[in-house]
Amino acid sequence: MVVPLIGRLKGHEYAALVGGFFFLVFETAISFIIMLLPIPIIQWFHNHSRTLFHRFSVNHANDKSEAEDVADAIRKAKDFGELCQYWGYTHEEHVVLTKDGYLLGLHRLPAKRGQRKRSPGTSTGKPVVYLHHGLLMNSEVWVCLTNAERCLPFVLAEQGFDVWMGNNRGNKYSKKSVHHDPNSVKFWNYSLDDFAWHDIPDSIQYILDITKSSTLSYVGFSQGTAQAFAALSIHPQLNAKVNVFIALAPAMSPTGLAAPLVDGLMKASPTLVYLFFGRRAILSSATTWQAILYPPIFTSVIDTSLRFLFNWHSRNIPYLQKIAAYAHLYSLASVKSVVHWFQIMREGAFQMYDDDVSAFGSPGGRAYRPARFPTKNIVTPIVLLYGDKDSLVDIQMMLKELPDHTTVTRLDGYEHLDILWGKDIDKDVIPEVVNALKVYCDDSCGKPVDGNGIYEI
Repeated sequence: MVVPLIGRLKGHEYAALVGGFFFLVFETAISFIIMLLPIPIIQWFHNHSRTLFHRFSVNHANDKSEAEDVADAIRKAKDFGELCQYWGYTHEEHVVLTKDGYLLGLHRLPAKRGQRKRSPGTSTGKPVVYLHHGLLMNSEVWVCLTNAERCLPFVLAEQGFDVWMGNNRGNKYSKKSVHHDPNSVKFWNYSLDDFAWHDIPDSIQYILDITKSSTLSYVGFSQGTAQAFAALSIHPQLNAKVNVFIALAPAMSPTGLAAPLVDGLMKASPTLVYLFFGRRAILSSATTWQAILYPPIFTSVIDTSLRFLFNWHSRNIPYLQKIAAYAHLYSLASVKSVVHWFQIMREGAFQMYDDDVSAFGSPGGRAYRPARFPTKNIVTPIVLLYGDKDSLVDIQMMLKELPDHTTVTRLDGYEHLDILWGKDIDKDVIPEVVNALKVYCDDSCGKPVDGNGIYEI
């Protein structure tokens, strides 16, 4: 008989396990208490955290600059619509029903700034681009930039594209199912497999049906690229519907986390995540802490966490951009999808979810190999843009699993989130994306007219 964990963890890993357990008990208790507090009390904590910050901050100025006003407005925007409205764009909201009963929110920018489409929900005749976010995110991450020139969806809309942004099941805009209550374990019983089998192909088909287009271009970030790698590999017919797949900070089989204790513990037994977080949404209390902490303090907490877990220093992201964007960074995701990533890291292979969790402790190993996504079968042209300082990207290992027609662009000095919010993405990232779209979509997309990122349709 195999005793779970015994003999598979080292002494320091047991210490991390016990310490993590007590921390989560403490965090859960605090979150429950906060949930019961009236709003005036929560506001009191927020105000006093601000007072303490200003008391000990040496760089604080009383008068806010115009840039600080912009960052504050972006931070306070309640949803995707308010973010677009701030920059003068009119958006559309759509809902797609997946084949397994989840309702996913889609956001669309059908027109340029200051323009409004006469007949919402119909074809524009423009080339279609579909953008998809990463893990623990939603579509707001694309439009929470502190200037419009660095916002990829806005730039694409100005270039004459019909821009769509998707959302994963369970997040802020997709927390509904026709079969399961969002408070039930069954609702959150999904992994990357379900994104690949349902969310991505069903969203793409809905968009093509509305736009009357035969194909679209796909731009993914982080897990949004993994979902496309998986979906295109298991749906051969989907390749005919995607004219190019542009992968920003691509994710397939990360080597692991920068924190040795956490990395070793999760790789030793990925299902320990279930012990810590249960089987519903992971880190559901994050929005509570965001409401209580003064934004600069919350930003420091996020920066410290990213540095600890991934060794990201985020030096390419301006401070005010962090203040604005970190408020829109987190959205709900299932614990199971995170467990899936730790299984991938442990095995060093881009595989489907392994349901036989007991097999991880078998002394003789497993008598089977979990099914892998056949990514070499992808026919759609693939364009990779990655940062050479991104700890989650092993580009050589990734290229071994991708077809020969894959092209790669390295971004010097870029980390993971830099590709979304870096100070120079209007020079380093967006022109690369637009040029790739020009190459692979229809001739009606237009051509670049100079080397400074200026385009005409």
